[in-house]
Formats: sequence, structure tokens, C-alpha cells
Amino acid sequence: MFLSAFYIYLWVMIAIAIATFITLYHVEAGYGMLRNEKWGKTINNQWAWFFMELPIFLAMIVLWLSSPYKWNVVPLVFLLIFQSHYIQRTLIFPFLLKGKGRMPIGIMCLGISFNILNAMMQGYWIFHVAYIPDSPALFVQAGTGWFHSWQFILGTCLFIAGYFINLRSDYIIRHLRKDPEDTKHYFPKGFMFKYVTSANYFGELVEWLGFAILTWSIPGLVFFVWTFANLVPRAHAIHKRYQNEFPEEMKKRKPKRIIPFIY
Repeated sequence: MFLSAFYIYLWVMIAIAIATFITLYHVEAGYGMLRNEKWGKTINNQWAWFFMELPIFLAMIVLWLSSPYKWNVVPLVFLLIFQSHYIQRTLIFPFLLKGKGRMPIGIMCLGISFNILNAMMQGYWIFHVAYIPDSPALFVQAGTGWFHSWQFILGTCLFIAGYFINLRSDYIIRHLRKDPEDTKHYFPKGFMFKYVTSANYFGELVEWLGFAILTWSIPGLVFFVWTFANLVPRAHAIHKRYQNEFPEEMKKRKPKRIIPFIY
């Protein structure tokens, strides 16, 4: 009964992701370079990112600590891999941001809500649901042998590659403005920006595809679907903005939106 309810929860999350994907092609999420006044009151960008990412970082720790299997090596490694992203997004990324950017409080709250729901998907499955006797996860059955599986090896390689692409792309974006008082937009160049206008988002897609594979889990796949549903429409909106602001560069370079050579 409990397992059935958990999978209903995952199906509901997929349905919401599909609705979100469609909606974001018609309504731009008003933060970052797409920020506008329609989204209401705002908060300092640095603190908005910190408060938005902190809940999932803490919730994963709580779910790990509450598990009787918390010292099993494989789920512990899953936790460390997952948290490597959120340590950076919570404690490092926000305080590297330059300028006086602001984020609508509504956007921040939506992010907090999703992060809590995602922690329930990932953490509850890894540390609790995966060990239900009737249908233990493959990594539970394999034990430490999971580290030699093609899923773990391929998924980890993808996660690391995506993590690097994301960090490097964020670095390039942060350094487009030389003066903290500058509010102009600049066209990002080099690295993966030779191929797509949202290289940082491409990195995140690769990261969470890797995580879905290395855990070989439906919750991991749902997170990837959500990442796709959120970032692909946003990459499309940013692409259109660049076409308006940098028409010559866009005609010359002809980058895709988020997936090199494809879209």
C-alpha cells in the first residue's frame, strides 16, 4: 500500500512537470536576465538562492539520519554525490554572484517548494523505499557490487561531466561584467557556449541524467524530467532574448538553445 502511494506521488510529479513545461513556453519565469516587475516583490539574489537551495540540502541530511540503513555504503555514496551539487549551490554559488540582482519572492518560494518535494522523492527512495522487502532496488540487491555496474560507472561519469560544464559555464557568465555596477547584458562566448546559449543549463541536464542512471531509479528519472521541463523552456526564452539583443552574434555563431547540435 505504501509503495503504491509513493509511486502515485511520482506520477503526480511527472504530470505537474509536463504542465510546467508547457506553461513556461508561454510564461517567462521572471528571474535572472528575464526578471520583470510582474512577479512582485523581490529579495537580494544571493540570499534568494541561499534560501531556495538550503531546504533540499538539509532535508536530504534529515532523511539520511532517519534511515536505519544510513551507514550502508552505496546509499551513502549516493548522498555524497547528490550533496556535492547542493553544497555548491547553497554555500558557494550564491555568494559568488556579482552585482545587485534581485529575485522575486514568489519565484524563490516556488523553488523552495519543489526542492522539498524533490528531497522526498530522492532521499525517501534512497534511504527508505529502496529497502522495502517486497521490491528492493537493484543497488540494494547488488550491495557494493553496484560500484562495478555499468549504471553506476556511466551515471557517475555523466554527473561529473555535467557538474564541470555547469561550474565552468557559471564562471564564464559571472565574469561577463567587469564592473559590479554594470547592468548590461553580454553575449557569453567560449567553452560550451560555442554550441548553446545556455551551457550552464546543459550542464545541469547532464548532471541529473547521470544521477538518474547511477541510482537507476524512477525518482531520479522524475528529477531529470523536472530539470528538463524547467530549463528547456527557459533556455528557449534566453535564446530569443539573445536573438533580439545580439542579432549579429547569433547569426554568425548559430548556437542551439540548450542541447548541442539538436535544440
